[in-house]
Amino acid sequence: MTRLTRSALAALLSSAALFAALPAGAQDTHPETGEALAADQVFTYRLLDNVSSLDPQIVEDVDGSDVVRDLFEGLMNQDAQGNLVPGVATGYEVSDDRKTYTFTLREDAVWSDGEPVTAGDFVYAWRRAADPATASPYQWFVELMSLENAGAIVAGEMAPDQLGVSAPDDRTLEVRLSEPLPYFPQMTTHSTTFPTPQRVIEEHGSEWTRPENIVSNGAYVLTEYSPGERIVRERNEAYWNNAETIIDRVVALVINDENVALTRYLAGELDRTEVPAGQFPRLSQERPDEAISFPRLCNYYYTFNLSESGPEAFKDPRVRKALSLAVDRDIIVNNVKAGGEPPAYTFTPEAVAGFTPPETEMAGMTQAERDEMAKELLAEAGYGPDNPLSFDMIYNTDEAHEKIAVVLSQMWKQKLGVQATLANMEWKVFLDTRGQQDFEMARGAWCGDYNEASTFLDLLDSASGYNDGKYNNPEYDALIEQAKTAEDTTPLYTQAEQIIAEDMPVIPIYHYAGVYMLDSDVGGWPVDNVEQNWYSRELYKKAE
Repeated sequence: MTRLTRSALAALLSSAALFAALPAGAQDTHPETGEALAADQVFTYRLLDNVSSLDPQIVEDVDGSDVVRDLFEGLMNQDAQGNLVPGVATGYEVSDDRKTYTFTLREDAVWSDGEPVTAGDFVYAWRRAADPATASPYQWFVELMSLENAGAIVAGEMAPDQLGVSAPDDRTLEVRLSEPLPYFPQMTTHSTTFPTPQRVIEEHGSEWTRPENIVSNGAYVLTEYSPGERIVRERNEAYWNNAETIIDRVVALVINDENVALTRYLAGELDRTEVPAGQFPRLSQERPDEAISFPRLCNYYYTFNLSESGPEAFKDPRVRKALSLAVDRDIIVNNVKAGGEPPAYTFTPEAVAGFTPPETEMAGMTQAERDEMAKELLAEAGYGPDNPLSFDMIYNTDEAHEKIAVVLSQMWKQKLGVQATLANMEWKVFLDTRGQQDFEMARGAWCGDYNEASTFLDLLDSASGYNDGKYNNPEYDALIEQAKTAEDTTPLYTQAEQIIAEDMPVIPIYHYAGVYMLDSDVGGWPVDNVEQNWYSRELYKKAE
């Protein structure tokens, strides 16, 4: 066995000595920065909509994952720069063939009811995620991790207890991969891999995540959940690293209107909210210490329904490419969003570690040249004044999404004579509608589950659970499969992006920036972590 992380992780663990073993509220200053701490350590922020779930194996949205990351803790966490640091596991070893990982679990990790967190809790959770009976939206992620027998289990051809994960003892988790996967450890920071308490789930069924039932192992416990209104989590005194936690209470308020959220932020009701589209330039001048923008590992796109239920017009790549060419991304990022988001001419963001976006034909053209090519392609496909193209496009309720959808429809109408009919939907209805291919064109966005290009490119693999448009290209699939074991993935990812640029199964619009109003009293926000896996226990409120 080759020891990979033990010495590095030991150094990270030693930083705990910097903290006094006192409740955070009893500390007058931050143990590392020396800043004076506020007496009231409550962090309040805005959610756009209700979260999809609080169950680690069911949650599928970014906001929901942020909450789950507070309530539960997996094998590994991330630091403020996105590097791996210990979670429930103190470290791991990997075999010489890089197909077996052995994680050592800490002895002081317990559930909020005082029961120890064991390797068996991870075995149960991972089997549960893979089991078709669970109907996890992230079931495909287990297969993506290259766990032994995952494909057959996901397909219902093998029992979940055959998954390549076992517990030789309570403190040892053994993971067997079907093939080496260089970024496997990074995948253990994802909520799908978090442990779940079998005894609680078996007792309460689907209601196990209600505040009165839930048992969790993270730095916080759930104390209030009013769907569509608020989610409150409070310090978990049983958490193994509770002495380092400073924020006592986290309140997430569901506010559908971003301008209302901004008003409430300016009134002092929120510590963090998103900047409404187009308002960052003004706010950064008026409140330079609070308006922030930084790169994020996310993309924003529109996807075509290429399944049998999709419109016939979209089965022609010339139509798809024409619509993408006619989108003036500079107008969207500079005039609509105006928050520092880069325009997207590839599906994978440039912020991804080790990824250099290939030069696509579209990126090298002027917008006038793109518009001209769009008209030519649409005419070649048989659409024009005598046979106008029309379709429906859907997005989830949000002012920024609405503005972008309106601008897109206007661009297509003015340049190409295309009629796009817009419809907005509540978040859960939208997810269900898109997931069942009950649409023609739909908004899409993806934030990386780990910092590697495959977290984006895998979405368009024909077998991906989040390939909502049901794009299917065997050549593309083969490239993605080959990249999993390749020493040099760069040429493979370049080819994959070039296929996307030619087939255009999606229309990349822009790559995200984190554009927030963040109260200057809040410290510890991980602006250098492009994945934005943030932990409330790392935040703190400064004294005014």
